[in-house]
Amino acid sequence: MNYSVSTLTTVADCDTVLALIEKEKKDLSFKKLSLERQQENYANTTVEVTSEIEVLTVELSAINTVIATLPDGDTKDDNIKRQKKLEYNLFLLSNRKANYGAIALLEKEFSIARVIKELEEADTFAETVLDRKLSM
Repeated sequence: MNYSVSTLTTVADCDTVLALIEKEKKDLSFKKLSLERQQENYANTTVEVTSEIEVLTVELSAINTVIATLPDGDTKDDNIKRQKKLEYNLFLLSNRKANYGAIALLEKEFSIARVIKELEEADTFAETVLDRKLSM
């Protein structure tokens, strides 16, 4: 982008802008680090949640089969309670997968890519201001 650095008329103006750019770069670097850590956590969580969902689905299927064959009584009631707990856990994991799953991971990756572009543009801007400063 073409910046209107010609409006900077003193070395002090350039130094002020360079200081602002440096602060912005530090903020962006921190944001990038934070997003990268979140991305790592999301990647780990995605695999973990997916495998837990698979295990619970198999277990729920087995409980459903058992409940269908049991006569009414305490054993059937206990298995129905267990079935409800499994269904609830499956519900919670499905919500967790939605929040930390593959789509959320892609969103984090996209955010990181945007921050990287902002850092690159901040470098370009700083170079332009520095060139202006040196030409004074």
